[in-house]
Amino acid sequence: MTVEEEIQAESVVRSFTEDWNYFAYEVLGARLDKEQQDILTSVQFNPRTSVASGTARGKDYVTAVACFCFMFLTPKWNEEGDLIDNTKVALSAPTDRQVKNIMMPEISRLYNKAKRNGVILPGRLNVYDIRTEYEEWFLTGFKASEHNHEAWSGFHAVNTMFAITEASGISDDTFGAIEGNLQGNSRILIVFNPNNTVGYAARSQKQDRWSKFRLNSLTAPNVIEKRQVIPGQVDYEWITDKLKLWCEEIEADQVDIAQDDFEFEGQWYRPTDIFRIKVLGKFPKAGKDVLIPQQWIEAAQERWVRYHKTIRVDPYPKPLRLGVDVAGMGRDSTVFAHRHGNIGKAFTKSNSGGEADHMEVAGRIVHILKNDKKATAFIDTIGEGAGVYSRTKELGYESRALSCKNSEAATDNSGEPLTDITGQRTFANMRAYLGWAVRDWLNPKNYPDNTPDVYMPMLPPGGGFLEEATEIKYKWLSNGSIILEDKDDVIKRLKRSPDEFDAMANTFYPFEPTSKVKDLSGYF
Repeated sequence: MTVEEEIQAESVVRSFTEDWNYFAYEVLGARLDKEQQDILTSVQFNPRTSVASGTARGKDYVTAVACFCFMFLTPKWNEEGDLIDNTKVALSAPTDRQVKNIMMPEISRLYNKAKRNGVILPGRLNVYDIRTEYEEWFLTGFKASEHNHEAWSGFHAVNTMFAITEASGISDDTFGAIEGNLQGNSRILIVFNPNNTVGYAARSQKQDRWSKFRLNSLTAPNVIEKRQVIPGQVDYEWITDKLKLWCEEIEADQVDIAQDDFEFEGQWYRPTDIFRIKVLGKFPKAGKDVLIPQQWIEAAQERWVRYHKTIRVDPYPKPLRLGVDVAGMGRDSTVFAHRHGNIGKAFTKSNSGGEADHMEVAGRIVHILKNDKKATAFIDTIGEGAGVYSRTKELGYESRALSCKNSEAATDNSGEPLTDITGQRTFANMRAYLGWAVRDWLNPKNYPDNTPDVYMPMLPPGGGFLEEATEIKYKWLSNGSIILEDKDDVIKRLKRSPDEFDAMANTFYPFEPTSKVKDLSGYF
């Protein structure tokens, strides 16, 4: 090879490593749609990628493409030809059949497609793996067994990737074993049909640590074009059949965002759970005991993004209500929730290092109140927050810093029960009232149809609020009042305290109430 040819070859390889979609197209002959390309880009740059998918949407295909890109674009050699940065790829599923008959055939097709394109990729293609002449450079597929965590122990490498298909069928313990290997330049890609609302896969679609995608079968190229654009993917005829079988036609004035109602070719539909899972790539409808449906929060986050792209005036016209959830000895962070009327501006955290620092937290609160004369702070005074509240009062901010006790009675200053927006529901304690106030705020049914975004609730994307809010359940007591489930039960499922939700709920504390709260003005 001449010097010019070596330079040209190095340039091509560099372009492949910089853009995995280019490698997929030129070498593997992969024809990915825009959403699949975005998933591949995510795997290139993000350590964790989660994909919930409808039927025949190409989730296994893009997974195989991602495995190939990681396998062949991450290892490095020195000038002597020694492998110095090794790469291992583990491809897994709940059953051996899924690995052998679904995923490995996708791998084989891509490997052979590259060969037909004139590119001989390193390694030998076998039934369950691709093995190279280097012992520490390979791709292998195997069943994920919850009883054999040792199967994951050999995956320590400079570059490590775990690709898990049908991830909702794999136990949390198995994922715990995988997480232990996510070091260095590591990736985990999980793809699944969202059959279950609980478990590792379900949580990945709510957690900020993941790059999240949803492959909706309604947006598949074959459906949009009404012809076979990508062979093997879901087609228009299948969709129209399932609209009749699994959906109810509704009128535009019946649309309910919590029901995942959608429009297709000018007609509104209400999906059943099987349509949500198989077509929309969404989880089954939330149980009736869930405090806040995920759809309400996602809608508020989408409005926040739109609003901050288009604002031309004061973005936060209403006074600040600052909710503070103070960290104790067992938690690392104090959470501040900033809410201006219907706009949740931000969540900020102060790391305590596991030690309560009342003076620092009080100082931060005072700094905010001092620089914003209209702001009011609402401090959780159960436990560590009591000291913060006391110090804030000592510094002269008693009238603008209020004590929030979740255990206190949900009553106004005259002892009358506080109610929800309808004036009908009462609450067992202040925690239940505050949680329901957040629910009333986010509930789209509490706003007139076609209300502009600027008057609707908005929440900043990311963080832990979505996961926390959708994990909390409520129930009715025999006396007709509402109570939230015990916080310890929420913590057991979340594996942490719902601090962002608690801080936001504090912002709805009734500020010097003189009567029952019966309309949204009492909330913001």
